Amino acid sequence: MAPKLSVNLNKVALVRNTRHLGIPSVTFAATLCLEAGAAGITVHPRPDARHIRADDVIDLAQLLQAWPDRELNVEGNPFHNLMDCVADLVARKLPVHQVTFVPDSEGQFTSDHGWTFPQDAARLKPLIDQAHALGLRVSLFMDADPAAMAAAKAVGADRVELYTEPYAAAWGTADQEEHLLRFARAAQAALDAGLGVNAGHDLNRDNLGAFARTVPGVAEVSIGHALIADALELGYTATVQAYLQCLETTQA
Repeated sequence: MAPKLSVNLNKVALVRNTRHLGIPSVTFAATLCLEAGAAGITVHPRPDARHIRADDVIDLAQLLQAWPDRELNVEGNPFHNLMDCVADLVARKLPVHQVTFVPDSEGQFTSDHGWTFPQDAARLKPLIDQAHALGLRVSLFMDADPAAMAAAKAVGADRVELYTEPYAAAWGTADQEEHLLRFARAAQAALDAGLGVNAGHDLNRDNLGAFARTVPGVAEVSIGHALIADALELGYTATVQAYLQCLETTQA
């Protein structure tokens, strides 16, 4: 089965936040992406509300009530505002399916590394337990280190999201194949440990197909920056369909 596509809408909100006109609309963007075949929506509400805001998350969850076969993935640092955000959705009986724990700092430009084991295990476990008590699937943002996957499973994660920026940065260079194989090994180690595999960060129309064909068992890719940049030129519908076409060339 081809990996599912979850569209990250942070950059839509970032453009909207530069003015006070409410455009472009995050919920309209989500609707167009879902109508085009996206399997879900991802948001990363940071404490500084530089892009996605708390009310956006509620609005998107309300929108997804009309799409019961699609998923809402809320990502962020569980030691910041993430758990309050998802607990509020659950209390409102709004759909939220997955939380992705990301170890970013409050002022960090963008996510740039995964969790470290065993150092982060003790403090992550109660938060993973809390998310499970809310009925949520937990994915941990992880570097492509095969040796760390069993530890992620031991702390209670359901999935890992492989941080793919090193692969994207190596695309088109002599190191491309080496990085691709490293991600394939990490994904296989995750599968062997009993984890589901997600992936994301700087995946685009150029590098996504090879990743999907080579890296085993990828359940979901979360793509934001490149997809929204493409949508500025091609429109949401054509862009989502182009990314879905890349994913349809996946491994058997």
